[in-house]
Amino acid sequence: MSTSLVLRDKASIWHPFTQQLDTPPPIPIESGSAAILVAEDGREYIDAISSWWVNLHGHAHPYIAQKIYEQALKLEQVIFAGFTHLPAISLAEKLLHLLPHGFSKIFYSDNGSTATEVALKMALQYWWNKSEPRRKKIMAFTNSYHGDTFGAMSVSERGIFTLAFHDLLFDVIFIDPPADEHIEQQMQVVEEYHEELAAFIYEPIVQGAGGMLMHHAKGLDALISQIQARDIICIGDEVMTGFGRTGKFFASEWMNHVPDIICLSKGLTGGTMALGVTACNQKIHSAFASHEKLKTFFHGHSFTANPLACSAALASLELLEKEECKKNIQGIEKSNQQFIEELLPYARRGLIKNVRSIGTILAFEVNAGKDEYLNTTGPVVMEKALSKGVYIRPLGNTVYIMPPYCITEAQLSKVYRTIVEILEENPF
Repeated sequence: MSTSLVLRDKASIWHPFTQQLDTPPPIPIESGSAAILVAEDGREYIDAISSWWVNLHGHAHPYIAQKIYEQALKLEQVIFAGFTHLPAISLAEKLLHLLPHGFSKIFYSDNGSTATEVALKMALQYWWNKSEPRRKKIMAFTNSYHGDTFGAMSVSERGIFTLAFHDLLFDVIFIDPPADEHIEQQMQVVEEYHEELAAFIYEPIVQGAGGMLMHHAKGLDALISQIQARDIICIGDEVMTGFGRTGKFFASEWMNHVPDIICLSKGLTGGTMALGVTACNQKIHSAFASHEKLKTFFHGHSFTANPLACSAALASLELLEKEECKKNIQGIEKSNQQFIEELLPYARRGLIKNVRSIGTILAFEVNAGKDEYLNTTGPVVMEKALSKGVYIRPLGNTVYIMPPYCITEAQLSKVYRTIVEILEENPF
């Protein structure tokens, strides 16, 4: 490890989600190739979490890099108010084709948090534009996480991520995700507040930062159906679950009922560029299509619909549609199911619990201490895995993998073997 780079980093950089005094120094990464990260000292690490869930096709993918390069030679950026460009148009058309039926417009932003902010503002202004001022409340799931900007924090679980700001966040009605198809408890809350509810925001099937919690598709489908029947806007946060992560192109495809608004980011560009998307149906858009200037959606970002990012997203979508990529996703899903059988003895011994998987995501909790983000199990597992050439970053005591789709069978086997070795060592 380069002492020089680490010292320079420490002198000038503030890293995210990182305690500033007693966290181990960061590892300088020099390059990446497919599922492998290469450190400056030559050590290699299998990226088993797709670098915070964004990298779908592997690092430094030549096709995506080529498309970014080609676009950079033509147009790198232009204001998106009053101008447009082919990459943005082509990407919007492609996404509307791929999204579940019913979406009609694409609004671009910069990342997952801003995609969520856009969705919340769309939903709230929808009712303002329709002169229904009572509709101001938002409903969300317990254990939810929708981002780190203020609106996104407000609709997220009140926990350590938001603790310093609790008195500044707007009030939200929280309900539990349905454990099965029975939704009577959730609907009691909906009935109590339905005349005031503007929107319901949810992470379909998997709650990511909340601990890779997986909930019941039939129950969620029934809940969305009943909520929409009361004319409440449904917002599907697919920032993490989109683009094949749950085994379907979008997690919303597990249900028959789709949201009115959907948020996308992370894997959208294959992990190469920052880009967010908020898609809405015609019902939402029609409330803003007016000659009244005050009904304009006053929201935008400097890099809205950046041409380089849109080109990267188009390239990533092309790769996702290839049979090879589809087979890779199915292969990871099958391997995860098989690995669960290998983990069950550790669950029976009480060392781990809640072993679960869907699509390319596999997770379990180490049965040590409280189930929370500050559980010290996470750093121990990460350090042990890094020493064995695998990068995983647990959420507290929740150990999970979410590899890029290009990971080889040998690499995935090494990830599994590393997890088993750590469990055998039992350093918790």
